[in-house]
Amino acid sequence: MMIGKRINDRYKIISPIGGGGMANVFLAHDIILDRDVAVKILRIDLADESNLIRRFQREAQSATSLVHPNIVSVYDVGEENDLHYIVMEYVEGMDLKQYIHEHHPISFEKAVDIMKQIVSAVSAAHSYHIIHRDLKPQNILINPQGVVKITDFGIAMALSETSITQTNSLLGSVHYLSPEQARGGMATQKSDIYSLGIVFYELLTGNVPYDGESAVSIAIKHLQANVPSVREQNPGIPQSLENIITRATAKDPFKRYQSASEMERDLDTCLQRDRLNEEKYMIDGDDGDTKTIPVLPTKNAMRDLESNPQPEAIKKEEPPKEKNKKKKKSKKKKVFWIVFSVILLAAAIILALWFLGKPPKEIEIPDVALKSEEKAVSTLQKEGFNIGKTIKTNSDKVDEGKVIKTDPEAGEMAEKGTSINIYVSIGSKKISVEDFSGRSYDETKKLLKEQGFKSISKKEEYNDSIDKGMIISQEPSPGSEVVAKDTDVVFVVSKGVAPFKLNDLTGYSKRGLDDYAASNGITIKTTEENANAAKGQVIKQTPAAGTEINKGSTVNVVISAGPKEKEVKTVKKSFNIKYDPEAQDGEKSNRVQIYIEDNDHGMTNAYKEMNITKDTTVTIPFEIEEGKQAGYKITRDNTVIDEGTVDYPR
Repeated sequence: MMIGKRINDRYKIISPIGGGGMANVFLAHDIILDRDVAVKILRIDLADESNLIRRFQREAQSATSLVHPNIVSVYDVGEENDLHYIVMEYVEGMDLKQYIHEHHPISFEKAVDIMKQIVSAVSAAHSYHIIHRDLKPQNILINPQGVVKITDFGIAMALSETSITQTNSLLGSVHYLSPEQARGGMATQKSDIYSLGIVFYELLTGNVPYDGESAVSIAIKHLQANVPSVREQNPGIPQSLENIITRATAKDPFKRYQSASEMERDLDTCLQRDRLNEEKYMIDGDDGDTKTIPVLPTKNAMRDLESNPQPEAIKKEEPPKEKNKKKKKSKKKKVFWIVFSVILLAAAIILALWFLGKPPKEIEIPDVALKSEEKAVSTLQKEGFNIGKTIKTNSDKVDEGKVIKTDPEAGEMAEKGTSINIYVSIGSKKISVEDFSGRSYDETKKLLKEQGFKSISKKEEYNDSIDKGMIISQEPSPGSEVVAKDTDVVFVVSKGVAPFKLNDLTGYSKRGLDDYAASNGITIKTTEENANAAKGQVIKQTPAAGTEINKGSTVNVVISAGPKEKEVKTVKKSFNIKYDPEAQDGEKSNRVQIYIEDNDHGMTNAYKEMNITKDTTVTIPFEIEEGKQAGYKITRDNTVIDEGTVDYPR
């Protein structure tokens, strides 16, 4: 378990906040700089992928050069005990995928603002010759103030040389994959621009343009099919926004924006009034629908295709005589088609006039609710209706795959040929279970009840690293898609540190009590009374030895004042502490700690702590009992620079 672990004696892991095909991400606290950070740790099962590790580190190092308000900063890269990690800026909020899901429909102004931030970051990275290669909403974070941050810059390339790209990692990214990447070619800056176009499409519509049962089927659509028109889904979307998507997602990279900065300039003006209804942008020759690519070629096959064009793309030269003959035939055909068109037009006018004179016949729309989609379509078509859109939606009452209703509704009268939209149930709405590790059980239970969960229970166990009342683990596991009302949630909750038996403290000194209290997390209160026992030793305690107590408990002890009181004198001693400018690797100050042991103090805790930037003299008063000595120890930046004793004055 990573929770509570310290990496490099600096980054204390607090809780998991995400993960992917290559690494797991944790919220951690940087103890030295006193700030929260995100630590990405390479999965242990990939630790033997030496090629991946080299790329993981090299790409992370290159990403540290990127400084931009819309790029997640990379602070540190390192390795400890086979754990390879990257330390990054922690962004509070959610990824863009979740934001789209929760806020759709998003206003055009907001969508353009988000895209301008994303494209600005990509443009800055491209100026450093750094390509993201895996731009998608899951790699884009947005905080509560609406500030966008792109993460994993350059890291995605590490995936390309490992087996994990063939599994879930590819499936998560393929919706945003450029055609040249789908063919197995090299990713370029134009590949990032294509992905930006797909992200903009999803911001405006709430969906990705292509979907399928496998990564291969989706990749083929990137190769074959033009990106659907966003205005067909929502005619209210300005033409200028659709034009940006069309240009960014051109199949031919040379017909896309020449740079991310060019796309950024287009976004700057796309909502100006004179551009909202501009002419539709058309790309000559970018007809992806005419291609037939049954399987994705390999990189070598792609090189062959590029060096040897496909037969249908090669124009054959015709002999001069053949051309002359074809010209004569063409003139005759032209005359024939003109006459034929006139006849067809006349026939169409006659038929139209005949139909206009006949009153339309309306019939009742049948009730197909609760039928399967296939049966509903068959029933409607038999009655003479056309099938319009099939809208998939959640329903708590209608089983998955069954029809909820139609539009127009059942029982209404409509002409034959009318398009009927069908609403099909996808079952009760499923929600993704969050990771509640390290969070309060009581607060989490309240939250889940508000989300509709009916059964929430807990099992308790002692845990040394997780506070009492906080969640250790859960079932269902984080990320599970569940129906709230039908799901039993069980949490394992910390009871805190296990109780322990109290030692017999008789004979302990003040210093011994301090050490025992510190190591067990308890408070020891002391009083004194005269006794024959040596002064400063414990003679009584409450609770009694052997009693089970918890961390945080208070124990009362009585310390012997001794048979008679000895005189205590104050001795002052001055120390000249030298400033070392190189002791902290360039830091401007030294951390100095002074420990003393005298009649009133023990060496357990520092008597005085301070930061110095120059040679400093400190005077310390020692309370020394007759016949005894005091001791001291001085450290500078955790290195002992002076220690010794101070005698009782004679």
